[in-house]
Amino acid sequence: MTTPARHREQTLVEAFVRLADTLVTDYDVIDLFHGLCADCVSLLGADAAGLLLTDQRGSLQLVSASNEQAQVVELFQLQADQGPCLDCFRTGVQVRVDDLATEDRWPRFTSRARENGFGSVHALPMRLRGEVVGALNLFHRQRHVMDDADLGVGQALADVATIAILTDRSSRQRELLTEQLQAALTSRVIIEQAKGVLAERGGIGLDQAFARMRSYARGRQVRLADVARDVVEGVIDTRVLLD
Repeated sequence: MTTPARHREQTLVEAFVRLADTLVTDYDVIDLFHGLCADCVSLLGADAAGLLLTDQRGSLQLVSASNEQAQVVELFQLQADQGPCLDCFRTGVQVRVDDLATEDRWPRFTSRARENGFGSVHALPMRLRGEVVGALNLFHRQRHVMDDADLGVGQALADVATIAILTDRSSRQRELLTEQLQAALTSRVIIEQAKGVLAERGGIGLDQAFARMRSYARGRQVRLADVARDVVEGVIDTRVLLD
């Protein structure tokens, strides 16, 4: 019988193998971002995760969230221009908030995060050789103290993912990041539209609609954004995704 520790170790190895594969093969950038969030949830016991990356103007943009509640909180954080992920990005160091009920640094963010059911949040920088290109947020429903080991695993995942994003020579890092981010933002809009179509037609939640599309894309080895575009444009019969 596989022990919980052994299972976690195996899952962790699989996560790093998936990230390493992106260094030598063409990959779906959207699936990379969502996979990173999903791995943080499964490996670190987080209830949700969100990923923000910088654009060519130095502003953060939401590129992935593991569920709708995290997406709402991340978007509000950007709109309010306050929160742990922004501080993490600006300073390049981890930001730990074990208990949002006692946090007073970002009152508007804290209020919205608690309204959406979160009790703690930890932000980890996405960094490469001193350059910070984004931040990864880990949310827990209850007050939660993440130990150094779990934070180390989360940071390692974030660091390897950053290397995967910036795979070309250092002189092209900014150009490549801009291309990747623009593709991610464009794809996210299409994916949100497709989630709405599937949710309405199937009478299911938005998170479930996304899971259906991602499973379909992975099963056929096609890009998630292409599946979403086909859903929106009516190329795919949505009954195939909803059955």
